[in-house]
Amino acid sequence: MMRILVMSDTHGDATVIERVVQHEQDVDAVFHCGDSELSFGATEFRNMYKVRGNCDYDKQFADDVIAEIDGQTIYMTHGHLYNVKTTLLPLSYRSAEVSANIVLFGHSHLLGAELIDDTLFVNPGSLRLPRGRKEKSYAIIEFDGAKWQVTFKTDTHENISQTSFSIF
Repeated sequence: MMRILVMSDTHGDATVIERVVQHEQDVDAVFHCGDSELSFGATEFRNMYKVRGNCDYDKQFADDVIAEIDGQTIYMTHGHLYNVKTTLLPLSYRSAEVSANIVLFGHSHLLGAELIDDTLFVNPGSLRLPRGRKEKSYAIIEFDGAKWQVTFKTDTHENISQTSFSIF
């Protein structure tokens, strides 16, 4: 079973990154969807996939990352270059271009998960400045070969919600 940790929009709070990574050690990979406001080489980012957000100024960050974990193609971007606060359409076009199974993004600070044409789109919300709800959040995504399960958790690791999507 694939299990990944996804966070975003930590806006300078390096300690929350460390706390979440320390608590969620049983994962295949860790993703940060941008707006960390840390340097690309920050120790909090060791062994982590990361992208540049609109508040990240270190030019070493890429605008997007494509990774393969357990046979699943994961496309990650911050979202500001794809107008995600208004629509997921441009992001869905890009995900189709790269044949993504999972799309990870942030920017809006709104947590959410949606299955569009058998592609899982996940915004983990913000671990610093949440919108739409009071809880700061991150996501755990699990895949068993037939079903995606997305669990949103608070910065203190309490479950906020859990959603499942069958792909067949």
